[in-house]
Amino acid sequence: MAKRVLRLGTRGSKLARWQADWTAARLTEIGHLVEIVEITTTGDANQSTDLGAIGGVGLFTKEIQRALLDDTVDLAVHSLKDLPTTPVPGLTLAAVPEREVVADALVSNTARSIDELPAGARVGTGSLRRRSQLLKLRPDLQLCDVRGNVDTRLRKLDAGDFDAMVLAAAGLTRLGLDERIAQQIPFDQMLPAPGQGALGIECRADDGEAFSALAPLNVAEARAAVTAERTMLAHVEGGCLAAIGAHATVDDDQLHLVARILSADGTECLAAKSTGAMDDAEMIGRQVGTELLAQGAKRLVEERR
Repeated sequence: MAKRVLRLGTRGSKLARWQADWTAARLTEIGHLVEIVEITTTGDANQSTDLGAIGGVGLFTKEIQRALLDDTVDLAVHSLKDLPTTPVPGLTLAAVPEREVVADALVSNTARSIDELPAGARVGTGSLRRRSQLLKLRPDLQLCDVRGNVDTRLRKLDAGDFDAMVLAAAGLTRLGLDERIAQQIPFDQMLPAPGQGALGIECRADDGEAFSALAPLNVAEARAAVTAERTMLAHVEGGCLAAIGAHATVDDDQLHLVARILSADGTECLAAKSTGAMDDAEMIGRQVGTELLAQGAKRLVEERR
């Protein structure tokens, strides 16, 4: 009998292809046959409109998940920060590989840190979370919306459209653009998006063969950390558009989670944290989410909607 070819669905951007190629290479190393299938998502097709105006949640994942359910592909690799926390019936998150650097990165040709940016500097970001945290630190900054893939954004920076940009350090690192990072922004200044720096690989829940193929790619510590972060996000019903940052780490089987939610202008900031056993990642996420709700997080979430 011919060996099954696992069809891996991915977005077509350079970063998404890196993630898909990396996943395919790991699967090939352990003896599987993989075919990569590119899928255009709503978020990719519309590069000019604000994410909130075109729906926000699932813009970079829905079409790929639909292809999984339709049996067009067998696996899907996502940037986990883009994957909605609401489960899709019939699909399962089969693997979370080793996590890349989690922090956000300041990219600038003139400044080495947020503190060094001149008064009124133009900073490009398409993220409300980054915008709010930047305004909390530097209310004088001009925050400018920017869309497009990493290369497109860097071209706009180099053309002088902006004085700086904030991007995920993981994406720059994966694309070999580490030299563009002026500063890995400290977590006390900016918490990353839940799941940032992590890949999530899905398959159909009833596809035992695909699930087993992905099992060696799963890293327990990485999965526990992102589970805590995403559980917190789901508990406060934050979606992907609220100004919510989170960072979980695992040390000697102990999981530490800190989270922050801000008003759009950065003037209000609620924070919570919790520590517990790695195996209790969901409980820790709910604890932090409950504490944020007790402080008034629901109002800040609704503010964006």
